[in-house]
Amino acid sequence: MKSNSLSYVEIEYDDQIVKMFIIATMVFAGVAFFAGLLAAVQLAYWPANMNLEWLSFGRLRPLHTNAAIFAFAGNAIFAGIYHSSQRLLKTRMFSDRLSRIHFWGWQLIILAAAITLPLGYSQSKEYAELEWPIDIAITVVWVIFAVNFFGTLARRRERHMYVALWFYIATIVTVAILHVVNSIEIPVSWLKSYPVYAGIQDALVQWWYGHNAVAFFLTTPFLGLMYYYLPKAANRPVYSYRLSIIHFWALVFIYIWAGPHHLLYTSLPDWAQTLGMIFSIMLWAPSWGGMINGLLTLRGSWHLLRTDPVIKFFVAAVTFYGMATFEGPLLSIKSVSALGHYTDWIIGHVHGGALGWNGFLTFAMLYYLVPRLWGTELHSKKLATFHFWVGFLGVLGYYLSMVVAGITQGLMWLAIDGQGRLVYPDFIETVVRIIPLYWVRAFSGGLFILGFLTMLYNLILTIRRAPKQQSRLVKVTSNMDTLLSSEEQKGHRGLEGLVPTFTVLTVLAVLAGSIIEIYPTLFLNNYVPKSSQLQPHTALELAGRDIYIREGCYVCHSQQIRPLPAEVLRYGAPSTIAESMYDRPFQWGSKRTGPDLARIGKKYPDLWHLRHMLDPREVTPNSIMPAYPWLLRKKTDFLSLRKKFSVLQNLGVPYSTEEVANADLQAVKDAKHLAKQLMDQGAPADLTEYEIVPLIAYLQSLGQKSKLEIPPLESPKGD
Repeated sequence: MKSNSLSYVEIEYDDQIVKMFIIATMVFAGVAFFAGLLAAVQLAYWPANMNLEWLSFGRLRPLHTNAAIFAFAGNAIFAGIYHSSQRLLKTRMFSDRLSRIHFWGWQLIILAAAITLPLGYSQSKEYAELEWPIDIAITVVWVIFAVNFFGTLARRRERHMYVALWFYIATIVTVAILHVVNSIEIPVSWLKSYPVYAGIQDALVQWWYGHNAVAFFLTTPFLGLMYYYLPKAANRPVYSYRLSIIHFWALVFIYIWAGPHHLLYTSLPDWAQTLGMIFSIMLWAPSWGGMINGLLTLRGSWHLLRTDPVIKFFVAAVTFYGMATFEGPLLSIKSVSALGHYTDWIIGHVHGGALGWNGFLTFAMLYYLVPRLWGTELHSKKLATFHFWVGFLGVLGYYLSMVVAGITQGLMWLAIDGQGRLVYPDFIETVVRIIPLYWVRAFSGGLFILGFLTMLYNLILTIRRAPKQQSRLVKVTSNMDTLLSSEEQKGHRGLEGLVPTFTVLTVLAVLAGSIIEIYPTLFLNNYVPKSSQLQPHTALELAGRDIYIREGCYVCHSQQIRPLPAEVLRYGAPSTIAESMYDRPFQWGSKRTGPDLARIGKKYPDLWHLRHMLDPREVTPNSIMPAYPWLLRKKTDFLSLRKKFSVLQNLGVPYSTEEVANADLQAVKDAKHLAKQLMDQGAPADLTEYEIVPLIAYLQSLGQKSKLEIPPLESPKGD
């Protein structure tokens, strides 16, 4: 039986930490959005790269993605979790000191990323580019956050864990697993490392991480925020408690399996590709269950759509979530992936979710929170409504322009005429065709930023009107001493009072798919034919590969030829597992703004590559690639090659002891030889010491290291 007595307690919530994270959210939103706008303009108008080393597209793009995910969305997540958890648990956060360490630690990590990424210190792994010291810092700060959160759960005054808390728990434990497993690397220097995984293993682990970083950093925490703030804003209970249970457990269990759908038609074994595709399609059910649960929470309150801008943002955000989680499984179907992968369609899909779902939900939360935390009214509902419509048009224009661009790219890449020849053999034809759509994207991004600036102005004026003295004490009821009925102790309701058990079950749900997906990667080298002979990179080529990664060439070029007739005709034989077995990190790529480079080696003379890096338009008219003049000014770090060879040797790359000991000397010797060849072809004299030489050596090695005969696919015959 339940006791009829209720105890009342006065609590002073720590809202100062929430305000700190809100301010950080707004600051870094500006950084992320303006970096994205500049990157969009650079693709439409290449001179916008300004020949600045630290602002070239290859370095700016990972800065933009990290700022959007970890600085903007990350700070928004923490603001919402710190605010809602205290109220759901009816207690102050476990430790004010841990809250402040978490805040300042996270901002320092963001600052470190903002410095190192433009300087070219990158691991080149999607959403995991930061180097090893920052990875360690992320781990430490995340543990501090986890201790603070679970400590608050332990001292809660509310026995029942509301649904939002389930998603917070899943986020905290899963992000920790993802980050630690994917970030196992061996340092070479203070800002350089090589991952322990290589080639296909690295690709599979990375996309297990990359896909689930989207799932458990940009989805589950925002679903938790939706389950708390949408009912609060509408003053309505969640539509269905049972649907919440199904949504949570199905999503947590299924999502983790879907990573391989990023590697369809690659050299990943078919069983792994099919596994990823099947579980991706299964995601339709729980994802749409969550969307329906969110939208139907507004039943009886739809009139608020006409009058309340906060509800407008929430409804649009949940709708964008539904659309993004419909499109994701659609793109995971192999036949659709053949058309969409490596194209701007994927960029449109990602930004539909990031701007529409994460962005709009964050804006809704900020419009809801700021007046309440500062004890005043929103400065202007009209400005908030203006923000909604201009932001909505921005997201819509961005998404539609990139989907049209992506489908155009895919169809042009795959087009074969009746004689079995490529209809568009020159890759640049596909680039020129979509440049107008790149301008549409840049304009649409500008609209989105205009909406953001409107919100910033509105919220700043709201904060300025806040009274100087605000009461922080709140009186709440506590039910921790209340006995639950025997009926309520059964099933999921009873589980919600058992934090350790609930957390363990969540971890097991995540680990089930993770282990089954990742464990076989230990044996993927068994797919390499015994007869294959792969030569690892020479010291000079390795130096060039690290320069290639530093400059962010991987964000525009793939090194993975899919077994599709058009790709075989365009690039050569399909890529194999063996060809990347020594690559740390792997370079299969996720976007083709330029052509695939897997077999670019020896296709052009050395001088062509030098001219291409200095002025791409000189050899490829209409190219949108930035120039890299600093490669003829910066000197190669030959001395670091011994340490790099030693680390790679310990990781299994078959370098001899002699090769390790003489890596720098051999690289200098090879550089002199290549510089002499360049001079004979008309290049400036004495380029031996400069970075352009190892980069050319690396590019000329691509597709030339394997002695395995790879039969090409048959060209299609005309009907």
